[in-house]
Amino acid sequence: MSLKVAVGAPFRTTGRSRLEESEFVVALSLDRDWFSPDQAKRLVDVAVVEGLLRRDEGELVAEFSPESITIPDGFSPDESILRERTTFERILDSLETVDESKQDSVAAINGLQASLGISTDAAAVLYAHRNGIDVSDVARQVRAELSESAE
Repeated sequence: MSLKVAVGAPFRTTGRSRLEESEFVVALSLDRDWFSPDQAKRLVDVAVVEGLLRRDEGELVAEFSPESITIPDGFSPDESILRERTTFERILDSLETVDESKQDSVAAINGLQASLGISTDAAAVLYAHRNGIDVSDVARQVRAELSESAE
């Protein structure tokens, strides 16, 4: 996943799991020349939403092991990683470990949605859960959205 590689690169380079936000932005914009400073700040926001980073007293903390990523030679992240993925996209990506195509997963999720009369996001959470995929973080978000829409 190029998002995780881009986010992990500054941590991997420094050998630390905590960086000041300004240090992170400089690493991606000036040192690696992958993003403008504004884009690097946007990447921080996306990574926080995705659960890859956490803000802690002015520092960014990697919520994964930076040593676990490999930065391929000539790697340059695509600007599309600066876009927040929908809840459905996040769940669909987590289903990559299931031995079926995305098309089959989407068809099964759509079937659940139709048969149970629930939202696509709720059906995706249920489908992932039934396939042994931990999407508890996304499930909480979907539950909150359902509660808000019921009010």
